[in-house]
Amino acid sequence: MPNDDSTGKRGLFSRLRAGLARTREVLTTDVSELLRGRVAIDEDLVEELETLLLGADVGVDACEQLLSGLRAQVRRKEAGDSEAVLLALRAGMLAILEPVAQPLRVQHGNSPFVLLMVGVNGAGKTTTIGKLAARFKAQGLSVMLAAGDTFRAAAVEQLQQWGERNGVTVVAQAPGADPASVIYDALESATARKIDVLIADTAGRLHTQGGLMDELRKIKRVATKIDSSAPHETLLVLDAGMGQNAIAQAREFHNAIGIDGLVLTKLDGTARGGVVFAIAHQLGLPLRLIGVGEGIEDLRDFDAQEFVKALLDT
Repeated sequence: MPNDDSTGKRGLFSRLRAGLARTREVLTTDVSELLRGRVAIDEDLVEELETLLLGADVGVDACEQLLSGLRAQVRRKEAGDSEAVLLALRAGMLAILEPVAQPLRVQHGNSPFVLLMVGVNGAGKTTTIGKLAARFKAQGLSVMLAAGDTFRAAAVEQLQQWGERNGVTVVAQAPGADPASVIYDALESATARKIDVLIADTAGRLHTQGGLMDELRKIKRVATKIDSSAPHETLLVLDAGMGQNAIAQAREFHNAIGIDGLVLTKLDGTARGGVVFAIAHQLGLPLRLIGVGEGIEDLRDFDAQEFVKALLDT
């Protein structure tokens, strides 16, 4: 009989596999269909594979890396059967993803671990904060939230709802307050109360909005007045459905304020999940977490082997 732990892991993997269903349909189903009955692996097949990968938003550069070895085998007339093609594809995917698969690790000591959440409107930032709060509480950590999105009253209300749901304090001020002031007050309070983790929300902004980027820089400066090492992690939340536009967002945010890690949300709602490979290949930033559903357990550590297995296994 399997133990509860192994059963639980299988259940979580099933949720991941189901969450990636739309991308799986583009990749696994179509690739399997393409390879079915093929005796020879030739350049035409490689070109068709490339078209399928690009359709899943894998991106030109990542696609080239994935298929370069296969193209070389075709030129040397060493290409094997369809099973060999899938093995080569799997190996190529892991080579791209494994270097960036770096789960979020909270280092907590005498001062709070400060997690600054940034991203554009609609990426799922506030929901991610709520799910992270639940995760940390389940790990036995004390948590506080800072409502740094003072431009939208609804954002503060949404964060307060997550606070009530998780039993954590939310520090907020009046609408229109200075976000840096809110986060300063929250960090001061979290420090006095010896809170383990402070998660700070910020207003959603386009990566092209220079004034709002200056605001993020101010938030980071103000935090250092209490703790010279804060924020300890600046997480950028990206919507997977944005496809290649998510890469432009990440690049601009990173250039403007410095990003420590990425959260890729809404993978369950898109067939463009291949953008994970493009992001990993082009940016090389740690991919901390992925979202594959509405449940709290659907925000999960990014694991390269698990992700590729969920995509390619039939």
